[in-house]
Amino acid sequence: MPKQPQDSQRRIEGTPRVIVTRHLMPSVEARMEELFDCRLNREDRPMSRDELVAAMQDCDILVPTVTDTIDGEMIAAAGDRLRLIANFGAGTDHLDLRACAERRIMVTNTPGVFTDDTADIAMEMIIGVPRRVREGVALVRRGEWTGWAPSHLLGRKLGGKVLGIVGMGRIGQAVAHRAKAFGLEIAYHNRKPLPEAVERMFGARYVAELDDLLAEADIVTLHCPHTKDTHDLIDARRFALMKDGVSLINTARGELVDIDALVDALEAGKLAGAGLDVYPNEPEVDPRLLAFPNVMTLPHIGSATIEGREASGEKIIANIRFWIDGHRPPDQVLDALV
Repeated sequence: MPKQPQDSQRRIEGTPRVIVTRHLMPSVEARMEELFDCRLNREDRPMSRDELVAAMQDCDILVPTVTDTIDGEMIAAAGDRLRLIANFGAGTDHLDLRACAERRIMVTNTPGVFTDDTADIAMEMIIGVPRRVREGVALVRRGEWTGWAPSHLLGRKLGGKVLGIVGMGRIGQAVAHRAKAFGLEIAYHNRKPLPEAVERMFGARYVAELDDLLAEADIVTLHCPHTKDTHDLIDARRFALMKDGVSLINTARGELVDIDALVDALEAGKLAGAGLDVYPNEPEVDPRLLAFPNVMTLPHIGSATIEGREASGEKIIANIRFWIDGHRPPDQVLDALV
């Protein structure tokens, strides 16, 4: 991990200018305006690349979100004023962290506040895809339901099935906690196993090879970050390893799944269905996915709770205030000094 330079924590003379790229919770924006020279985006219109560069040139602190891709070229064009990027959200794969370190720009995030919210949405799809909830809702809304029948819309029960969790960080563990109550057997793949006491708490077992986990899981749920190593992590080869009738759930990043391979697997009947809250190139959604009745498509709402969004904004304010006072922010992403 790149090291973090000391002078990124320098004091700002006067009130620092903060530019916020998206509309946040009203209580958070009001507090920011009290504390800082704040430029808000109440229209909530995503900024273009050029607009983001112009914003970085005109502020001490930028508050971006997952919708703002900021690469090394943009960081290089930011000028010398920008010293802190206080990201709204835990994920930072949309930011070039190495370029930030090289330009002595500190980066903070807001970990932990969306853990339960995202796990709830994942669990909703872990239940909803095997039980064909999306198909049932569509049937009723079309006015085509003709009443209860013993062989109609049969899904798969959860109890006793193997839930394969890919990535056992905060969210993966929160999903395991919920899934245990539904009688699912928890198997997980991670860079390294959790402590034995944590595994016992969840009734989870470690599978060292991802391919082995995919081969045994009845439901696969993704909770790992998007990196160059995890891009298209679930591709045609890995779909072929899976059981027939498997369900795939993705609330992490759209780039983890090769969409062409997913479409092929759905067309071949390999999957019972898929639950997706994230997509490559958001807000675009591949129209082929929308044509499948067994694909549950959500508009990236894993973190969309009032409580979570307020807590994330409060973390941003705390990180900024620590930094202004010359202290290390509690949620600094880049650690030590180059």
